[in-house]
Amino acid sequence: MPQPHQLPGPVDDRWDWQRQGLCRGVDSSVFFHPDGERGRARLERERRAKALCRECPVLAQCREHALTVGEPYGIWGGMSESERMHVMKVSRSQRIA
Repeated sequence: MPQPHQLPGPVDDRWDWQRQGLCRGVDSSVFFHPDGERGRARLERERRAKALCRECPVLAQCREHALTVGEPYGIWGGMSESERMHVMKVSRSQRIA
């Protein structure tokens, strides 16, 4: 039987930072692209999302979460999908070397 001191904390503790995010209440379409979005429209949407992220008090926690769990979609912690993939790829290659 698991000992209480060995059990993980409540899930709410791990997500509490999200309550402080500036993105809370903002339409998700600002952070997640619709199918087929490309070029200028995508760059403009990402620019708007990243502008919110720059001012956000939980930017570091959000970015850490996205990199830790490998968030595949959207702007998280001021980073796009491709930016996160690049960071994770570099991190993996440094661990291997």
